[in-house]
Amino acid sequence: MKLSRLVGFAGLFLLVPTLVACGDDTTTTPAPVFPVTVGELTLESEPQRIVSMSATATEMLFAIGAGDKVVAVDNFSNYPAETSALEKVDAYQPNVEAISGLSPDLVIISYDPGNLIEQLNALSIPVFAAYAVSNLAGVYEQIEQLGALTGRLAEAVQLSATMQSDIAALVDGVTKAQPPLTYFYELDPTLYTITSNTFIGGVMSSLGLVSIADGVEAGNDYPQLSAEVLVEKNPAIIFLADTKCCAQSAQTVAERDGWAGLGAVQSGGIVELDDDIASRWGPRLVDLVRTVVEAITSLLAKQ
Repeated sequence: MKLSRLVGFAGLFLLVPTLVACGDDTTTTPAPVFPVTVGELTLESEPQRIVSMSATATEMLFAIGAGDKVVAVDNFSNYPAETSALEKVDAYQPNVEAISGLSPDLVIISYDPGNLIEQLNALSIPVFAAYAVSNLAGVYEQIEQLGALTGRLAEAVQLSATMQSDIAALVDGVTKAQPPLTYFYELDPTLYTITSNTFIGGVMSSLGLVSIADGVEAGNDYPQLSAEVLVEKNPAIIFLADTKCCAQSAQTVAERDGWAGLGAVQSGGIVELDDDIASRWGPRLVDLVRTVVEAITSLLAKQ
């Protein structure tokens, strides 16, 4: 018996044949069919030379098995290890001629500096904008969009499903304290942070956490807090997303003037994050969620 069902978040409404026999439910997907359209971009054939100007997109491409198509990446693409051997391009001050010289049949960006899309399109180079997402659904959708564009939709849908399952299990399994635990998410040592309205803030909210930056500065979801405000708010957990860029650690935080008395310092509630994982919305997001869950579990066990 052959059935069909809609799969994925990509908005493509792709029908995937589902084979059911002898009580087994086995899903198979057809070979990639081009042309394919995602958003406003149509690719007539499967790309063979991809330039990724987004570290997040680079991780997604390798995770869905399209890494062998990537010929160049931006300077921040440092994962997986295979990226070290690839040619590097500047995503912030892109050189259109240099990109064109790589003969790409697909360029992926996370933002559009200097009308890069228009310039590359004028050279008949297709560009897909994989902009920063606002929620988890956006993560899964973007993975599947890249899968569709690269002929790796089946792999992308599988990755998306696995991430959804893993994150859902972590969210369902973590204890939500009452009242909710508060946190400070440090972007750099000058105390820039996030509110619950950001992507990461939304992830934290799903785990039962509340940002101490909420409501501090109306209309600004990336405010800079003063040390006085932080001491006054006294967060239960401090997440350091600046361990690589700025050499911050539990020790450097504890040594800051006036910080020794913070609850997070005294309880060991300082969590050192990997800057790269903390700043990207790719497959390793599961690792970030797991780290946060472990921090919550450890803190509550001490109370």
